[in-house]
Amino acid sequence: MTLEGVLVIAAALFSVGLYGALSQQVVVMVMMGLELMINGVLLAAAGFWWFLAPDPSGQVLLLVILAVMTVEMGMGFAVATLLHRRRQTDMTDNAQELAG
Repeated sequence: MTLEGVLVIAAALFSVGLYGALSQQVVVMVMMGLELMINGVLLAAAGFWWFLAPDPSGQVLLLVILAVMTVEMGMGFAVATLLHRRRQTDMTDNAQELAG
């Protein structure tokens, strides 16, 4: 596999995630779209690291980003669960009062 192939797959992941994040109204589905977008960016970064400069600092950076992404998704699911328990809804339209 070449760098171009990895970047095409990363772009496909990102575009599917973008479509999923923009077309859905359920909070969990929007978060899944965001997860796919972040995974596409991570795949592109890993491809650049692997083909252009394979030193260990790239691996460490990708692992830190992956750990931060995991914590961010955990917090997002906690907010979605709280929203569902308090308002008995999981739609993004009903969550407008959360800003503040």
